Amino acid sequence: MDIKGKAAIVTGSASGIGKGIAKKLAKYGADVVIADINDEMADVVAKEISDEFKVNCIRLHLDVTRVSSCENLAKETIAKLGGIDILVNNAGGDKAMPFWETTEEFRNWVIDFNYKGPVNCCHAVLPYMMDKQAGKIVNIASDAGRVGSSGETVYAGCKGGVIAFTKSLARELARYRINVNCVCPGPTDTPGFVEATSEKLREALKRAIPFGRIAQPEELGNAVLFFASGMSDFVTGQILSVSGGLTMAG
Repeated sequence: MDIKGKAAIVTGSASGIGKGIAKKLAKYGADVVIADINDEMADVVAKEISDEFKVNCIRLHLDVTRVSSCENLAKETIAKLGGIDILVNNAGGDKAMPFWETTEEFRNWVIDFNYKGPVNCCHAVLPYMMDKQAGKIVNIASDAGRVGSSGETVYAGCKGGVIAFTKSLARELARYRINVNCVCPGPTDTPGFVEATSEKLREALKRAIPFGRIAQPEELGNAVLFFASGMSDFVTGQILSVSGGLTMAG
């Protein structure tokens, strides 16, 4: 895996899947930006990664719903790490409820966070990658965006949008030798997942998943590592589910 010394931004990496991705990239030698709205948690993760993997790991504040925050992230990464080689758009979230119970305020938040966030970050970072004519973008969507998910209708719509956005952007950026791919997690063992689900639901999911368990964050990191490395140089516009076989979308 040829990512030693590469500068990688991972959004929403102060916990959960994002933290697992950041640790995996650092393990293979990348310098990592922990980009998150929670500065306190991000500081802890940045120090943990720096100490464990002996790479340059810094924390930068990021609110993906604000264009100015995304633009500042790109500028600060260039200033502190000397470039941007990898962007992982992981930040996102939801609160499960029936669609008819959602408010306009909630729907707008879900859309801003889960769809506009990756759009904003890509728009901020791309001038640097295009100038260099190199870069890897990995968008984290969800299998909800491929097959739907009860109680997460707006979220699933956003993630479906991220999948389509990935494919279209990959077409536009191929001439600049920038790869754009997408990872779709299934149920994953994160604090947010545990908080949002009951023990009964988690056990039901384990029974439904052919491998008989939910994913660990570092397993999502494995998929991202492939897309971020030279092993995927001739792969772009592709969607990879990491769900233990729960969904097998075509």
